[in-house]
Amino acid sequence: MSADVKDKTKRLLDAFTTGREVLEEMLLEQQRLSRRIDELQQENQGFATRHVEMEQQSSNLANLYVVSHQLHSTLDFREVLQIVREVIINFIGSECFSILLMNEETDELHTIAAEGADLLPGIEALTVRLGDGILGETAMTGESKFLRDANGFDRIPRADRPLATVPLKIKDRTIGLLVIYQLLQHKRAFSDTDFELFSLLAGQAATAIFSAKLYSEAERKLNTIQEFLDLLTVEA
Repeated sequence: MSADVKDKTKRLLDAFTTGREVLEEMLLEQQRLSRRIDELQQENQGFATRHVEMEQQSSNLANLYVVSHQLHSTLDFREVLQIVREVIINFIGSECFSILLMNEETDELHTIAAEGADLLPGIEALTVRLGDGILGETAMTGESKFLRDANGFDRIPRADRPLATVPLKIKDRTIGLLVIYQLLQHKRAFSDTDFELFSLLAGQAATAIFSAKLYSEAERKLNTIQEFLDLLTVEA
């Protein structure tokens, strides 16, 4: 083999070796870029998830603010009850529930507002004695009770097995109950937002209902006194 051929052969082998090394470096770089793309996709997915969570939290805070504002926007007893009903229907998503108020003279709770009488007949006229059953026990202990079994949300509602029983409390004093018997059909369980709303209603709704009740009673007594004074004036 001539020197010229050997030289060409050597240059060809060197070029092949160099080309292989370049190809290996390109493959390694491609792998590195691929891993980096996967990392960026995961980071973007994480950012997107956190963004959705932040939007949900912002929406929840806005809803809680609206509910709190509405509850204390009036002292009319019927209006307060209607606001609580709308909160339970629109925010919690319940189609069958009752709101009971405590009569401290008799230690009994009586329904003052309800929804879903077609689903649970008699729900609008419930009477529960303190300590009796789930409702009476919740009123006595002041501790909320929630159904944890998702399958139970499909059952036919019954007065003695609610999905949620939430005491309406002013400090440590239970003045009534919020009882959820059935959710809307598209809703399968309680969400974190629901529990926040239950917590809000436990205190805010209790205060609003109790204040409106006292105001209504005071206004009724004032009207009675005024009628009596008017009667005395006429007679004089």
